[in-house]
Amino acid sequence: MGVDESQAERRRVIRERVTAEGFLRIQDLAEEFGVSVMTVHRDFDALQAQGWLRKVRGGATAVPSTVFHGDVSQRMAAMADTKRMLARAAVELIPPGSSVMLDESTTCLHLAQLLAERAPLTVITYFQPVIELLTRRPGINLIALGGEYFPAYDAFLGLYTAEGVGKVRADTLFMSTTAISHGRCYHQSQETVQVKRALLAAASRKVLLVDHTKFTRQGLYTLAPLTDFDLVLVDDRLPAAEQRRIRDDGVALTVVHRT
Repeated sequence: MGVDESQAERRRVIRERVTAEGFLRIQDLAEEFGVSVMTVHRDFDALQAQGWLRKVRGGATAVPSTVFHGDVSQRMAAMADTKRMLARAAVELIPPGSSVMLDESTTCLHLAQLLAERAPLTVITYFQPVIELLTRRPGINLIALGGEYFPAYDAFLGLYTAEGVGKVRADTLFMSTTAISHGRCYHQSQETVQVKRALLAAASRKVLLVDHTKFTRQGLYTLAPLTDFDLVLVDDRLPAAEQRRIRDDGVALTVVHRT
C-alpha cells in the first residue's frame, strides 16, 4: 500500500473510531499505526478541517463544539423552523429570470426547496444536497461547481472550487456562516472560507442568512465583516441591543418576524 493509500486508510479508521468511541489518544494511535506523533497530529488537523472531530489536549473527541456544528442531517434538524422562516423571506428577494449562488449552509438548502416557484432561474452551487435537489428540476438552469469533496459538509471545497466560482457571476449570493462576533463572520475551516470569499467577489448582491444563535458562537477563521453584505436577514430572537449594535455599524439588517 502506497503512502497516500496508507494515509487515507489510517484517517478513515480514525474517523470511524472517534465516532464510535468518543475519544482517541494521539500516543495510542501513533503506537498502533507505527507512525510518529506528528503524523497523527496532521491526521487530526486534516479531519478537524473536514469537520469529523475536534482536537483536544492529548487526543481528539467526536463531541461537537462551538466550532464544528455537525453533519448535514444534524444541521438540518437544528433551528429548522427558523431556517425555513429565513428561507421564505429570502425567496421573496429573487426575481424570476435571475441568477443566484447558494453556499453549503442548510439555511440555503431550505431556500433551495423553494426556488422552483421563482423559475426560471440559474442556480450556482457546490453543495451536493442542493445539486441533487435541483437536478432535472423544470425551469432551473443548474451550474454545479466541483473540487475536492468534503464528506462532513457534503460539499466541494478548496482551491479548485474557489477557482470555479471565479469563472461565473451571479445576481445574488445567499450565504450563511458558523459564527458572528464583534461584527465579523467566522467559519471553522480554511477551505470553506476560501470558497465563500470567492462567492462574495462573484455576486452583485450579497445576502447573509443567519439565525440568532450564530451570534453566541465562536469561529476559527475570519470570513468577512457584516458590512460586506448588502443585506443581513436574521430572526426576531436576536436581542434588540444586538440589533442596534449591528445597525449602528452601518449594516443593512432585516429582522424576520414569526407569523
